[in-house]
Amino acid sequence: MWTVTDGRPLVSLDDDAYYQDPAGFFARLRESRPVAPVTMPGRGRAWFITRYPDVLAAMADSRLANDVHRWPGGARQRPSEAAGGVHAHLLNTDPPVHTRLRRLVYKAFTPRRVARLRPRAQQIAAGLLDEMEAAGGVTDLLGAYARPLPGVMLCELLGVPEADHGRIAAAVADYDKPGEAGRVTRELSAYLTELIAAKRAEPGDDLLSALALVRDDVSEDGSGDGLTDTEARSLAFQIIMGGFDTTVNLIGNGALALLTHPRELARLGADPGLLPAAIEEMLRFAAPLNHATDRFTTRDMTVGGVVIPAGEWVFMAISSANRDPGRFPDPDRLDLGRDTSGHLAFGHGIHYCLGAALARMEGEVALGALLARFPALSLAVPPQELRWRRVSLMNGLESLPVRLA
Repeated sequence: MWTVTDGRPLVSLDDDAYYQDPAGFFARLRESRPVAPVTMPGRGRAWFITRYPDVLAAMADSRLANDVHRWPGGARQRPSEAAGGVHAHLLNTDPPVHTRLRRLVYKAFTPRRVARLRPRAQQIAAGLLDEMEAAGGVTDLLGAYARPLPGVMLCELLGVPEADHGRIAAAVADYDKPGEAGRVTRELSAYLTELIAAKRAEPGDDLLSALALVRDDVSEDGSGDGLTDTEARSLAFQIIMGGFDTTVNLIGNGALALLTHPRELARLGADPGLLPAAIEEMLRFAAPLNHATDRFTTRDMTVGGVVIPAGEWVFMAISSANRDPGRFPDPDRLDLGRDTSGHLAFGHGIHYCLGAALARMEGEVALGALLARFPALSLAVPPQELRWRRVSLMNGLESLPVRLA
C-alpha cells in the first residue's frame, strides 16, 4: 500500500493505481501534490518530485547524493556490499569518484562505437524475427524478441562467453522477484569476479577486458586513473542490470504505443525515416523508467515550495516530467512528429545515462526490423488485460502477446 501523508488528510493509494497506471497516478500528484511525501514498503518515508522543472533542477542539484556513506545521520552500508561487493558503480557514487568512473567507462558508449555495433544488432534482430516467423501465430514479443536482443548485445559488449548468456539473462529476470535480489547479487558477483580474472589473464577486445586491465591507480580522495577490483565488478554489474531492462522496456513499450495508436503506426509505416524521431517520442510517452534511481538529501532543500529535510530519500519521477503539460503540450497524445527535445527518459546532469546512444540504436533496429517484417502485427489481447511489472523503478510489461499476421 502506498500512502501520501504531508500533514493533510491521509490519502491511500491502491497498489494498482501506481503499478498499473503510473501516468494517471503521477497526473494526480502533479496537480495536487507535486512534491509529495510517500511511504513505501520497506523504505519508510520518501518523496516524489513530479513536475518537469522541479525534476530537471533536482537532477542537477548537488544536495541530492547517491553515496550512502555521505548520509547525514552517519555512514550506511549497502546490502550489496555484504552480498559480494557490487555497490561501487556510477549510480552509487558522487564526485570525484563518480567523475573518475564515468570517464573510464564512457569510451565504451560513444556514438561512434555504438554505430559500429549496429550491424551486429541488425543481425541478431533478423535471427530472432526468423524464429518468430517460423513459429507463427501468437507470441510474447518480450520473451521472443525484446529481451533476447539487448541481452545478447550487452553480453557481447562485455565479453561474456556465449555459453553463459542464458545465465546472465536468468539472473536479470530473477533479480526483481521477491527475496531473490541477495542471491542473484552474490552469484553474479562471484561469476563476474572469475570472469574478470580470466579477462585479466587473457584479455580480449571487449569492455570487461578493458575494465580488468585498468586497476589500482586510485588516490585516497577517489581520484586517479584506475579501478579497484570491486569497482570493475560493480561497473559490469551496473551495465548488465541497468542496460537490460531499460532497453527491453523501450522496445516493448514502444511496440505497445504504436499498436494502440494505429494512425501513428501507419504514419511510421509510410515514412520509415521518421523512426529516430519516433523513438524519442516513445521514450517521452512511455519512458522505460517511472523514476530515477533513489537519491537522498545531504541537507534541507526546498523544491516547489516544499522543504525536504536532510537525510530523506527522493525519487524524481521521469515518466511524470515527460508528461507534464507545462513542458509538452497535449502530453498524453502519442505524436511521432512532436518536438521531444528535453525529455528526461535518460536523466539529466552528471547521471545522464551513459548507454543512451546504445539504447536508441537498439530501439531503432528492433522496432524498425519488427515492423518491416510483420506489417500486420497486432495485439493478441485487449490492452486492458496487459499487466505491468510490480517494480516501482521500472515501467515495463510482464508480457506482450502479439499476432504476427
